[in-house]
Amino acid sequence: MTEQDLPAGRLDRMRGILARHVESGAIPGLVALVSRGPEPHVCPIGTMQAGGGTPVGRDTIFRMASLTKPVTAAAVMILAEECRLRLDDPVDPWLPELAGRQVLRRVDGPLDDTEPARRPITARDLLTLTFGFGTLIAPPGYPIQAAARELGIGSDGPARPGPDEWIRRLGTLPLIYQPGEHWLYAIGSDVLGVLITRVTGQPFGTFLHERLFGPLGMRDTGFHVPPGKISRLPPSYAHVPGSGELTVWDQAAGGSYSRPPAFEAGGSGLVSTADDYHAFYRMLLNHGKHHDQRVLSRAAVELMTMNHLTPAQQADKERFVRLLGYHDHGGFGFGMGVRTYRRDFAPAGQFGWDGGLGTSAYADPAQRLTGILLTQTAMDTPHTASLVQDFWTSAYQAIDD
Repeated sequence: MTEQDLPAGRLDRMRGILARHVESGAIPGLVALVSRGPEPHVCPIGTMQAGGGTPVGRDTIFRMASLTKPVTAAAVMILAEECRLRLDDPVDPWLPELAGRQVLRRVDGPLDDTEPARRPITARDLLTLTFGFGTLIAPPGYPIQAAARELGIGSDGPARPGPDEWIRRLGTLPLIYQPGEHWLYAIGSDVLGVLITRVTGQPFGTFLHERLFGPLGMRDTGFHVPPGKISRLPPSYAHVPGSGELTVWDQAAGGSYSRPPAFEAGGSGLVSTADDYHAFYRMLLNHGKHHDQRVLSRAAVELMTMNHLTPAQQADKERFVRLLGYHDHGGFGFGMGVRTYRRDFAPAGQFGWDGGLGTSAYADPAQRLTGILLTQTAMDTPHTASLVQDFWTSAYQAIDD
């Protein structure tokens, strides 16, 4: 049996499991992809909109949310292996707004109760989400949380200003923790997008198209959906708290992703398709090669997909992930999770991430398995978290060798 083989009967079982989630009404539709080689098995189920209508298809475009982070990390690694930046050098020359940081003495303290940062912020800090700023697991109302909301630091969509203004606003706030001490989701990936723009002198999206999307043939991936493709983008749904009823969070035509954004968010801004994202993950699984073309060095991919967190930082990450109702996998590499222990079907060494708007993608080097699940429905209920878990269980049960 070759690595491409996944028995039809077990793939049918996976389809039946996923179809039950659609039939329950919790999500209108999904596209699932599994592969053990270059030719994936793709399973579209359900419809673009709640209540029926146009079926989702293999070419349906989805808001990738936090699945943007591994792509951003790969772009940084291109610059690192070209020695245009170094992982452990300060980012101050490109991001002077973040130089000379002050750090809160207490996370719940006033913004002027600070001490100097013990060292500058580095690209490694940003890649591992340990640069000292992000989402706190704390009751709302801390001064730093209120200030970040007021400045639009963590907001998505059109509320964000352009990259220069955004990084300027971030630079007016103290860090929450000392650089390199704690893991905090997820602003580091957004800072990396600004860093890439400053290092290259190009818009972030332009660099991604030239160095990643073009070479990988990712024709439907970018920071917005052009008019000619907007019919392939479904509305984005969330669930009404309490009732679980679906409500539109973002429309397709006229929505946040129907035009180029002021801020190309390295943490959450991309749209893509199952096949496009499969090309990216297969490149990582193939140690940086896409067919006969090298996109990243083997060493760069190995660095991206190994755990870089200390035990204390892993505890930070575990608390955050479990607060959202997801299952943790231990470590974190560059822009993605890295499984460091086995608690279910996936073994240690699996790498990837999930997106809060209803996306999940991981690769398993031991089994040569790639899995991608794309939905148009936010992961904001236990049901949607269960859908992701069932997808991965059914993907692994499909292996028959």
